[in-house]
Amino acid sequence: MSLLALPLPLLGSVLGLGGLGLVWRTAAAALGLPGWIGEVVLAVMALDFAVLVTLHGWRAIRHPEALRAEFTSPAMAPFFSVFSIGGLLVAATLTPYWLGGARLLWEASVLLQLALAALLLARWLRGEADPALMAPPLIIPFVANILAALFGVPLGHPELSWAMLGIGLLFWLPLQTLLLHRMLVGPALPPPLRPSMAILLAPPSVLGLALMALEGHASPAVLACAGLATLVAAGLALTARHMAAAGFSLVWWSFTFPACAYAALLMQLLPGRMGAPGVMLCGLALVVATAIVLRVAWGTVLLFVPALRR
Repeated sequence: MSLLALPLPLLGSVLGLGGLGLVWRTAAAALGLPGWIGEVVLAVMALDFAVLVTLHGWRAIRHPEALRAEFTSPAMAPFFSVFSIGGLLVAATLTPYWLGGARLLWEASVLLQLALAALLLARWLRGEADPALMAPPLIIPFVANILAALFGVPLGHPELSWAMLGIGLLFWLPLQTLLLHRMLVGPALPPPLRPSMAILLAPPSVLGLALMALEGHASPAVLACAGLATLVAAGLALTARHMAAAGFSLVWWSFTFPACAYAALLMQLLPGRMGAPGVMLCGLALVVATAIVLRVAWGTVLLFVPALRR
């Protein structure tokens, strides 16, 4: 594969691996599972992020016209937020080990995230948005602010985290309404883009986790987020075959982070409320999330190493 053909959606692997590492870190605390598993996965995620950032940086130097075309494309521009999300995930990885470095990386990632969100919002305000391209990836640059709120609390930024949560929440609600409107009245998402519907599970899951981090307990708002996330998860499970009908592609990384975020939310809520049955449900959610990430990771390897398909 040439540098020019390096696909921007491959950055979704950073979210999938980061989500898997963090849910295993949560499982170590909530379920008593080995802690090293999550840390190893997070280290792999950080390496993956560093490699992809380097490759995309070199690609931008060698082929600036390709970068410009992607950034001005309404369909591709939202994926640029994965650079700031990757920084947030690495900051969360470093938090138990190097608080100062994690704080600086979080702050830089937040600034990058806000800059990208402002640029995209400015395009919409100028009337440059294309309603035909209304699809789940469009919410990523704005809902990512909720993720920043989740990771900012242990880094000593509770007030800024509340501000980031407000941005994410107040953009998630109208954007998801517009997405549901498209799904109800059309045009239908093309088959290759259907897996991106799994992104709809991420906002209520991450919002519930962020509220718990900010408030210090499971408030009624957290339980409401868990209820919505469970409904969305059930709906996605019932449409899994429909979403996967077009066959494997890099869009399948859309399944990974939301599944991990939902499993992490369950781990924060169920064991203390349901006892052994809650632990079993959390274990099942962890197995499903892990299986999804491993399946998508293996499918990605097969895409780029055709010889393994034989």
